[in-house]
This record gives sequence, structure tokens and C-alpha cells, in this order.
Amino acid sequence: MNIIKALPEDFDVVKSITAETITSVYPKYYPKGAVEFFLSHHSDENIKNDIASGIVYILIDEETAVGTVTINKNDIGRLFVLPEYQKKGYGKALIDFSEKIISAKYNEICLSASLPAKQIYLRRGYKESEYNIILTDNGDYLCYDYMKKKV
Repeated sequence: MNIIKALPEDFDVVKSITAETITSVYPKYYPKGAVEFFLSHHSDENIKNDIASGIVYILIDEETAVGTVTINKNDIGRLFVLPEYQKKGYGKALIDFSEKIISAKYNEICLSASLPAKQIYLRRGYKESEYNIILTDNGDYLCYDYMKKKV
């Protein structure tokens, strides 16, 4: 298992991991409008800009890209593991990696937790600091928690 910084030529890999995870996992927790919101939030432009800024990482296992994370200052974002690789420790590896990088410069880690991930972060010591509700274009609601952890 290796975590590397994403390069511009890795855009398709990061986009694929992100989109496949959202479209496979999120419909179990969110209505259609919320899933569509997540997909548009993680747009091509946003992913490309983050890669260009040098803040996107890819987890590779045996030459297969299985996960990605974006670390923007003290914020963990766009942490996704392909559905077929979930529950195998890859998400934990990405969180551990992110926390190590952030804790070298900051004393607090922040993130927005989707419903599928909230329990994972609570078990890791994150605390809810803000509950958010977004009304999506077709009238569905997207609910998530903003969470923080002191390091």
C-alpha cells in the first residue's frame, strides 16, 4: 500500500474513484437530489484545481488505485475508497495519512462528514461542531456534520 500525490494525469483516476463511490454508496443514505449535489460538488473543475494545488492524494495497492483524499490546510476532504475495497483498512490508512500531515502544522483537524462516514469519525475522536442541511435543486435535502478533532 502506497499513498502518492496526484498529478494532473491522475485526474481520471481521482474522478472515477470519487464518482463511483458516490453513485454506489450514497443512494443508500441520501435521496437522488443529494447524490446529484455531491457529484456536482466534486466537479471536474474542483478536482483539477485541487490536483493542480498539490493537495490530492491517491492510495495505490498492488498497482491499483483504490482510494483518494484531499488535504486542504487542516481540512480533510474528498476521502473516498472504491466500494469493492471498503472495510479492508484503506479508509483508515487515508485518515491516518491525512491526520499525520495536518498535525505537523495544525492543532485541529476539520472535515465534513457524510452520513456513511460519520460513525467512523466519531470513533476516531472527532466531535460534531455544526449540523448542516442543504436544499438541493430538486427539493431533496442533504444533511451532514462539520466535525473537528484536536491533535
